[in-house]
Amino acid sequence: MGLTSNTVLLLSVLFALTLFAGTVWLWPRLARRSWRAVGGRVGMLLSIQLALFVSVGLSANQAFGFYASWADLLGRETEPGVVVDHTNGAPAGPLRVVDSRRVEGGGGRPDFGGQIQKVVLSGRTTHISTPAYVYLPPEYFAARNRTRTFPVAVVLTGYPGTAEALVDKLHYPRTARQLAGDGRMQPMILVMLRPTVAPPRDTECVDIPGGPQTESFFAKDLPDAVGAHYRVGKKPSSWGIIGDSTGGYCALKLAMHHPEAYAAGVGLSAYYKAPTDPTTGDLFHGDETLRKEADLRWFLKNRSAPDTSLLVTTSKVGESNYKATLNFIDLAKATDRTRISSIILESGGHNFNTWRREIPPALEWLSGRLSN
Repeated sequence: MGLTSNTVLLLSVLFALTLFAGTVWLWPRLARRSWRAVGGRVGMLLSIQLALFVSVGLSANQAFGFYASWADLLGRETEPGVVVDHTNGAPAGPLRVVDSRRVEGGGGRPDFGGQIQKVVLSGRTTHISTPAYVYLPPEYFAARNRTRTFPVAVVLTGYPGTAEALVDKLHYPRTARQLAGDGRMQPMILVMLRPTVAPPRDTECVDIPGGPQTESFFAKDLPDAVGAHYRVGKKPSSWGIIGDSTGGYCALKLAMHHPEAYAAGVGLSAYYKAPTDPTTGDLFHGDETLRKEADLRWFLKNRSAPDTSLLVTTSKVGESNYKATLNFIDLAKATDRTRISSIILESGGHNFNTWRREIPPALEWLSGRLSN
């Protein structure tokens, strides 16, 4: 039974309720002053607390998608390997489709409801391989659009995050299909993945000296791989990037550092400086320039303003990035080429519920800044 299985959650809840009922039933027998009775009471109470903690933890994990499997929870990766075909000496393609599924609520036909494809992306220059999900809108399959190209939005999770959560919890494909159907945004291809492309390390989308070249993967390899497989626009104006938390920081940084790759970036509950902690390790290896440029506010103050459009979100109550976001907005407004927009909620925590409130207007904003 998987970590996110409803059966596991149900069993944990039933176990907690059974312990509670058993404690109530046995309490009169444990009401004595002997050491055995005291030990029994302590043991029963601790067992109930542990069972409740497990149930709440499993429920929170299902709601927010922190871990996808037991192996993910324990730090052991189980992602499938990448098949490399060497037939006739031909190199493997940079993108391989391994599965497909329909969009929730979209019906079975791709030309009616769109399609979600599970793929493996392989970077030709960085040699990074990572799984992703690609949403293709219904218009992509229409016969009249056989030669039409589509804009692309790269969608990133937080850390550790799972790409599946972007589909099943944050509902990006379903939201994009509904917004396009209502005429509020143009049909776009979504490439959904987590920024943790060298798991379990949190690389913060940095080109780590002697380590994973994560920033180059997102700035160069990913657009090349997607462009070689799908009918997408080749110009920077056809590409945008959006993410939450760590993914939001990465989205803003990539749009700022690489306006030649992304015309717009959206940071949902983003922070503005790469942290250094046990999950990241040493990201900069003494490279002071690399460290400074990973601080987006320093970048706005000390580098030429990037010709890009940015959207940031925060909440007055519930988000720790509120003051930093206001400061970032002021810095961007002071430039002559960086265009800044914001969504500021009255209240909302650093969680999926808040991001689900922000995703529809953010996708609509992103669509308005991209072209085919």
